[in-house]
Amino acid sequence: MEIAPSFRPAVKGDAAALAVLVDIAGEGAPNYMWSTLGQPGQSTLEIGRDRARREEGGFSYRNATVADIGGEIAGGLVGYRLDDPYDLSIVEELSEWLRPLVRLEGRVPGSWYINVLASFPEFRRQGIAAKLLAIAEKKGREEGASLLSVIVGSWNEAAVRLYANAGYSVLAREPAILFPGCPHEGDWVLMVRSLDGSS
Repeated sequence: MEIAPSFRPAVKGDAAALAVLVDIAGEGAPNYMWSTLGQPGQSTLEIGRDRARREEGGFSYRNATVADIGGEIAGGLVGYRLDDPYDLSIVEELSEWLRPLVRLEGRVPGSWYINVLASFPEFRRQGIAAKLLAIAEKKGREEGASLLSVIVGSWNEAAVRLYANAGYSVLAREPAILFPGCPHEGDWVLMVRSLDGSS
């Protein structure tokens, strides 16, 4: 018998699972970024876990909701309101591959931003993503945002389709500058869904 997922706020002890989920959602880019931050021989997932354990910052367990099936984390959502106004003055100081993403975020200041939405492969096709999107909408409304936003790779057709089916539309694109060894090419696509005037 299939067990229905339950959803709860993440706790610090979920940080290791969150690190894997953010790397799944980011298609390896987080792992690459973490590899530039650690000491020689340090595991990149250790660095990711430590970042997820932070009390502040976008990628913090405090901004995460996890889907639980039978006591096992099946998926997760990390999201938060973007700053308004959004400071773009440091864009040129960032790694080249991060700049397009930050420029796109700057197009939607104050929106509730879905930074991570992912599930582990064995738990896919069980409706978890749709339920996490509903949680994102609820949180966006609670925090007074008028817009939901997300950035996806144009090559990730399943993700583009998921958001389009949930009422998101394309607002802007930036050519993706991808990390070394990344097998993809294309654009980063900013998709949004209005929360104005909805019940």
